[in-house]
Amino acid sequence: MLSAVSTASAPKALGPYSQGIRAGQFLFVSGQVPIDPATGELVQGTIGDQARRALQNIGEILKAGGASFQQVVRTTVYLADLADFPAMNEVYGTFFTAPQPALSSTTVKTGRPY
Repeated sequence: MLSAVSTASAPKALGPYSQGIRAGQFLFVSGQVPIDPATGELVQGTIGDQARRALQNIGEILKAGGASFQQVVRTTVYLADLADFPAMNEVYGTFFTAPQPALSSTTVKTGRPY
């Protein structure tokens, strides 16, 4: 059985998708960009600031779905510049405890922030 997961504490979905979907015991969370849900604005600042906001958004969706970062098994991070990986990774590491989830990271080129 599938059920949508949503929260006003994270940005609204920007298209025809859910913030999260619960499928039995699994929770799938849609990717998040660093949008402040209170203002609807993209967070400016460092990659660390942006990573923190995106992860906070993910945390709110996890919470709404009855889960937490400690239950995450896999993540994917998309960066505009791979040189930003160390700064992103520093913030990322503060959200997860051992055993940390598997991580894939890659760069993307886009004219849009999402």
